[in-house]
Amino acid sequence: MVIGEGYADRFMGRGEVSTILAEFLGQINLDGKRVLVIIPDSTRTAPIPMFFRLLREQFAGRVEALDFLIALGTHQPMDEDAINRLVGVTAEERRTTFSHTNIFNHEWQKAETFKTVGEITAAEVEKLTGGMLSQGAAVTVNRMVFDTDQVFVLGPVFPHEVVGFSAGTKYFFPGISGPEVINLTHWVGALATILGTIGLRETPVRAVIDRAYEMVGVDALFLNMVVTHHGLAGLYCGSYEEAWPEAVELSAKLHIKTVDEPYQRVLSIMPEMYDDIWTAAKGMYKMEPVIAVGGEVVIYAPHIDEISYTHGKILDEIGYHVRDYFVKQWDRFKGYPWGVLAHSTHLRGGGSYDSETGVETPNITVTLATGIPKDRCERLNLGYMDPAEIDIGEWEGREDQGVLVVHRAGETLYRLKED
Repeated sequence: MVIGEGYADRFMGRGEVSTILAEFLGQINLDGKRVLVIIPDSTRTAPIPMFFRLLREQFAGRVEALDFLIALGTHQPMDEDAINRLVGVTAEERRTTFSHTNIFNHEWQKAETFKTVGEITAAEVEKLTGGMLSQGAAVTVNRMVFDTDQVFVLGPVFPHEVVGFSAGTKYFFPGISGPEVINLTHWVGALATILGTIGLRETPVRAVIDRAYEMVGVDALFLNMVVTHHGLAGLYCGSYEEAWPEAVELSAKLHIKTVDEPYQRVLSIMPEMYDDIWTAAKGMYKMEPVIAVGGEVVIYAPHIDEISYTHGKILDEIGYHVRDYFVKQWDRFKGYPWGVLAHSTHLRGGGSYDSETGVETPNITVTLATGIPKDRCERLNLGYMDPAEIDIGEWEGREDQGVLVVHRAGETLYRLKED
């Protein structure tokens, strides 16, 4: 049974959210139990501060312990100041009012973080991906989920480039998982391409992570948010199988914008919650379906001066390339982390590679207008623009000329109207 509501024409207030949580949590025996809530990091738009306090209120006097785990995947760990901002508390409140509530980073860099719960076989992967890949992987997950009595997943649902729509079991894989399934699923996503994945509920990657989640054997409950930049539009609480699809349905209404014709140039203005290209690449992912072949996307983010805090050195080695550049030279690249290869081809977009001539032909020019120097952009096989020379006003109001400006890019998916 799903407890919750969602609206396409209004937003929910704190009182409304509190009522839904009280109804949902009131049905669960949590007395004296240890509770773990898995939450997103700061690269997702979500009213985490409100939920942090509401959950504290709902669990007060009932549970033995309440902890939060930040589902980083392989994102940069958050320091204490960043964590305080994420949950909306001051350092003094952390030391006093919330001193008994622990907030942990998912420590993906440490082998001791993980417990191995099984293995997805090559035959399973081949079946789940429709033959795209025949490669198995160990299933490893943060062992904290086994040291608690009840796990909740609190996350926003958006169209997603690798899995189709975010949230749900994605908070386990890649959110708090080890590298094996992360690399496997991201490469499956690369093989399927963004155009064949983003904004679809059922995808090969979703099938694989759902299978991995089955192996974990934890009966998690899901608090699925549907959020825009203006507020919380929906909250659906329940099992993954029942609650997540309802959130996806509302997300598809609110987060997908359909246009009649493709654009020649797109200026994606990235908010500061994306602090490297690894995360800000969403300015390309969400726009690729509406950029004409031969067109250009400019990722405008003057505040960004790093490709990836985690994977930058590897990306400097391999650069950014279309999928077939890697596929047709697999012996050369198969030793690199597949998740990094996937990010590379996702940002570069569709295109072709002629293995006989060595000529790569991307469909779209990808240009960075950031603090990353021109010579590094060129070495990475990306275009460069000086952000100081971009006058956003000169770009705006030219949609009839094939030019689109997207403010706060990265979460709304643009799609061409179907004939």
